[in-house]
Amino acid sequence: MDVVELVRVTSPRGDLAGGEPNAAELRTRTRVHAAAAELGPVSAARIAELLGLTGAAVRRHLDAMVAEGVLEAREPAPGRRRGRGRPAREFVVSSAGHDAMTSGYDELAVAALTHLAAVQGPDAVTGFAEQRFAALGERLAASVDPVAPVPERVRALAAALAAQGHSASARPVGRGTPAEGTQLCQGHCPVRRVAEAFPELCEAERRAFERVLGTRVQRLATLAHGDHVCTTYVPHEPGDGPVPRPHEPQNRLAAPAAGNRTPTEG
Repeated sequence: MDVVELVRVTSPRGDLAGGEPNAAELRTRTRVHAAAAELGPVSAARIAELLGLTGAAVRRHLDAMVAEGVLEAREPAPGRRRGRGRPAREFVVSSAGHDAMTSGYDELAVAALTHLAAVQGPDAVTGFAEQRFAALGERLAASVDPVAPVPERVRALAAALAAQGHSASARPVGRGTPAEGTQLCQGHCPVRRVAEAFPELCEAERRAFERVLGTRVQRLATLAHGDHVCTTYVPHEPGDGPVPRPHEPQNRLAAPAAGNRTPTEG
């Protein structure tokens, strides 16, 4: 069984159902919230296993956050259901939950970029995005060994991104197929609202990842396009082979050509 390391804890808002939480409950809830942000869609049982908590305790915190709108519960995708009986619900951070994690400067940033595009043209926004993510890429590259195997590079990048507030994790996909690789998943994006208006930010980030990792990557889903997580596929072998679908089938971005798809693991 693969173990995904939780690399960042982000504090959720609100109180526990049934009364004011104490300090220990708040710490537990913060860990549960971070697991949902980094690994979602994820079941209560999986969170309990990773955090060393009881299933009942995890479900209590999850239910409270769902009631407040911080998390959403959904049925797992058909390819992820295992065993008999009703499948366990899986949890992801809701749109409101992401809003609660943002800095509050989104409106100002959108206004500034809108003015920049109006005065100097769309290319000015692209240039700004490239400059911003080039600087981020330089900081991230310091944590990534360029000669390490690709999976290690992706895990190192995920850890570095988590330190920047992206709630990132890495998971293997397509094992034993031509599409074998690693998916970089970002459960929170500090600039999500801005990227909704200016997708140039997402594309500049993707190119920065290619420079940091030293290999091609493909963005499969983004929070800015309405997906619950930003998903970036990194092949283990160079070339233009098939690309697996993201672990969330509700992908609104351009999909790979039919016939070049393989199911995603994990």
